[in-house]
Amino acid sequence: MGRPSRYADRNVIEAKADRRIRGWIRSHVTYLEMRAPPDRLPATPRDGVEVRRAVDPTLSFYRYLYDTVGGDWNWTGRRLMDDQTLAGHVRDAKVEVNVPWVEGVPAGLMELDLRALPEIELLYFGLAPDFIGKGLGRFALDWTVDRAWSFRPSRLWVHTCDLDHPNALSVYQKAGFVIYDHGGDRDAVLHDMTWPRRNGVDVPADEIDPA
Repeated sequence: MGRPSRYADRNVIEAKADRRIRGWIRSHVTYLEMRAPPDRLPATPRDGVEVRRAVDPTLSFYRYLYDTVGGDWNWTGRRLMDDQTLAGHVRDAKVEVNVPWVEGVPAGLMELDLRALPEIELLYFGLAPDFIGKGLGRFALDWTVDRAWSFRPSRLWVHTCDLDHPNALSVYQKAGFVIYDHGGDRDAVLHDMTWPRRNGVDVPADEIDPA
């Protein structure tokens, strides 16, 4: 439900003239931040759940996570990255690709960017469709927030948009994030992905600008 780095990836997308691009759609972006750790007990997993960091992840595994988690929410930026560019991001020592596992099955993606310390960005956060609505999301987000604050940043920030899961904004707010800005962006729509939805409703075709 969080996918901020795809906005920074736009220059990569537009440089490729990729034939997979159906068109372009405008999105409303909400920026949120947290300037102190939340006042709660540390996140603890239920039986059968654990989080592991994917250190130097294979690109096939990362693409599986990204595509599975973001497939319904128009996560396109890294789908269109070539392998070399993508590897430069996800294999950076200051980027953490954390994965929640449920009974041995990868269930989501929690990606932290520590390259601009003392600030930390929650780059991507979300669950695979089979694990949404099963009580995993609250633990996964709390764990990610706790992990970020273990580095003692000055702030933790994330942004989401109205093409994401319709509960994304409220989930971040319940976790302790506070809105500090709004903006807009232009996102790719791909032929081989689920039709984009805005606030959970299919986007009208006339809102998509041809490629």
